[in-house]
Formats: sequence, C-alpha cells, structure tokens
Amino acid sequence: MPTRIHFFRPAAAGFILSLNLAILLGMLLAGCEQVPESIRERVPGGGAAQPRVQVFQADPKATFAAAKAALDQMGYKFTRGGPAQGRMEAMSEISPGDWPGSSHQFSLHADFRPAADGPGTEVTVRMTEVIEADSTNHPGQGTENALTDTPLVDVFFHGIQQNLSPQKP
Repeated sequence: MPTRIHFFRPAAAGFILSLNLAILLGMLLAGCEQVPESIRERVPGGGAAQPRVQVFQADPKATFAAAKAALDQMGYKFTRGGPAQGRMEAMSEISPGDWPGSSHQFSLHADFRPAADGPGTEVTVRMTEVIEADSTNHPGQGTENALTDTPLVDVFFHGIQQNLSPQKP
C-alpha cells in the first residue's frame, strides 16, 4: 500500500496566511490611485498638455468676438460656449488620416478671463487631435491625444490679434 503524506496545518496558520494576503492586497491597492497618472505622464501624448496662454489688450467680449472670427478663418466650427461663460469650444473638419480608412480631427478649447495684472483679456488654449484608425468600419471610436507645441495655437492667437487690430481702409 502506498504511503500517504499528510500535511498538518493548524487553524492559526490559515488565519495568518489570509491576514498576510489581505495586508499585501491592501498595500498594492493603496498605490493604485497614483499609478495610472504616473504612467500616463511618462507616455508621450498620454498626459494632459500644458495650455498656452496669451493676453490681448481688449475686453473679454471683443476678444471673444475676435476669437470666433479667427475660428471661421481657420475653418473650425464653433460648438459650445459664449462670452458670458468665458469659454469656447470648436472642432475642425474631419480629414483623411495617414492610413487608408483612417481620419483625424482637431478640437480647440479656449477660456477667456480678465487679465490678472492689468487691462486686457487672458486667453488659455488647449488643443487635442482625435484619430480614428478605422473610421469606415468603426465610426466614432477614436483616440484623443493632447497636442503640445502645435502651430495651430499660434495661428489662432495671430487670428485673434489680427481681428482686434483696427482695419485700415
């Protein structure tokens, strides 16, 4: 007859093992809040882009009107916001992407507030690019990436300044 090996495990050993697992799980979960943010910050384009800020020597209402005209000149469609809200959101047209069947679109988010250090309006702009890898078969399933150092913000700021400047006959 074969010999059987019996493992003796007292009830206290099972409790200690369960307690150790619970403590280990608690330690792992305690750091979970910070993990996604730290990983996202290290991935290029994964974190939130720093907004670009410029001050214009005009009141918020005039600056907003100039910004809206700049959007039209850039071919963007105003989607949400207003001068009373101090916010503007707009989208570019959908353009073909780099790969067959893909597409991309730019979004612009601007905030307007009185300048802190004198007259004028501070305009804060953030831009993102929405990319759909397969817009033919999976419309609306895009990836949004924050744009950093894009010349589109410079074009927007230049358009605002140009629309604020008095027009010569």
